Amino acid sequence: MTSQTQPTIALYAEFTAQDGKADEVQALLLDLTAKVRNEPGNITFDPHRRKESPNDFFVYEIYRDQQAFDAHIRADYGTVFNAALANLIVGAGSALTFLTPL
Repeated sequence: MTSQTQPTIALYAEFTAQDGKADEVQALLLDLTAKVRNEPGNITFDPHRRKESPNDFFVYEIYRDQQAFDAHIRADYGTVFNAALANLIVGAGSALTFLTPL
């Protein structure tokens, strides 16, 4: 990537399902995954569950540029997902960690 191109946006989101809600969270996340992967600016959207703690979810995401990430954030289905997720997880929502490539 040269300095003349816009940098990709890379991040991971993490959240913990309430006890007994992990399968519901997984179903919601798999539905969202199919939609996000069809976004023109999405490069990677890979959801995972922690092997030793299956209530913990992580999603690794890469977007083409800031505009693609902004379009992702504005997508209606993301709003619906976050509203449904709020009732199934511990805490206020997903924790986002933005990454810088080496």
